[in-house]
Amino acid sequence: MMTRILVVAHNHPDFHPGGTEIFARDLFMAYKAAGHEALFLAATNTLHREQRPGTSFQAVGPSGDEVVLWAGHFDRFNLSQVDSYGVVQDLIRLLEDYRPDVVHLHHLLLVGAEFPFVVRRILPKARIVLTLHDYYPICHRDGLMVRTSGEERCDRATPSRCHACFPEITADKFLLRERQLKTLLRAVDRFVAPSAFLRRRYVDWGLPADRIEVIENARPSVTPAPTRLVPPTAPVVFGYFGNLSRWKGVPVLLQAAQRLRDQGVPFELRLHGGAPFQTDAFRAEIDRLAKAVEPDIVRLGAYTADQVPALMAAVDWVVVPSIWWENAPLVIQEAFQHRRPVITSGIGGMAEMVTDGVTGLHAAPNDPSDLARVMRRAAEERGLARAMAAAIPPARTMEACAAEHLALFARDTRIEEVA
Repeated sequence: MMTRILVVAHNHPDFHPGGTEIFARDLFMAYKAAGHEALFLAATNTLHREQRPGTSFQAVGPSGDEVVLWAGHFDRFNLSQVDSYGVVQDLIRLLEDYRPDVVHLHHLLLVGAEFPFVVRRILPKARIVLTLHDYYPICHRDGLMVRTSGEERCDRATPSRCHACFPEITADKFLLRERQLKTLLRAVDRFVAPSAFLRRRYVDWGLPADRIEVIENARPSVTPAPTRLVPPTAPVVFGYFGNLSRWKGVPVLLQAAQRLRDQGVPFELRLHGGAPFQTDAFRAEIDRLAKAVEPDIVRLGAYTADQVPALMAAVDWVVVPSIWWENAPLVIQEAFQHRRPVITSGIGGMAEMVTDGVTGLHAAPNDPSDLARVMRRAAEERGLARAMAAAIPPARTMEACAAEHLALFARDTRIEEVA
């Protein structure tokens, strides 16, 4: 039976190629390929699109089933869509016109934490599913769960701890924020967590454990890049893929590379990715750190999905050095698709995805010395990459991922029926 699915994300990968946006759109495409009707709704703001008088919606692409919602008025603290006379009314009209059987949300940013409640009011029989890709409802610091004093990772959120990170916001406001979000999220029938780690975080925060399903992300199928055949004396090649940011651990990686260079270890580091929406100070820091690693670094800039196979073909290892509790980085899945072992921070969903000593190596997070130690091992034990590549399991397909979501939609029940 065909299901009509509204897929909602907090941006469109054409504007902001983040992991959540990319996965949400790929899953939308997989729903359509499986014979279901789907509409992709991507919220955005003035960073990407100017408002057009008379409507909040703008079409993207020629298919007619991808729409951008201009949602420039947004309360980031409460994750609230405050334009109740414009954006919210347009969302209501969209729900009334499209009347989806399932609303699959991938984020609350810009569309607003009230949206599930709005869906429940307008379409009481619709199934509402929210995939939890990060920690925005838990943490006001862009969902990072990293303390504002330094880069210490936070293992729990309480009003007093959050107030310590943001002294200008009183603890009672954090308490009200938490209670309001939990109340609004009661309208969600089922939550999806791409990792068991993230699921535990949300259970600890207070979401009902029996309503959070773990479904791993996936990537569209590709032909794996060939294994590099290089002489034993040639330098090992490490690759970084993704946007350049502090939280992705790029400064840590560059500092580790400088240590390798100072130790006389032959290597090449290929840095793939741009630095959208980063400060001038951060870009200058990256330039300075990269210059210290020359000529052992190659900066290749931003890339597109169709370029990934050729870029992967040029590296032996993929390095994912994030310093926050990453949930399920798509780059790890892409590396495994191309039979590249991964060096990653041994925390969060990263540690869950990469088996230390089997499909990759773990390093201590935010520790350039330990990352350099692990990279040196990879550079010196020349058969290690090939052995670990052989241990990487077959890639999970997007078709299988979509089927698991569709099965969840089919068997799920309304929140009113289980409350």
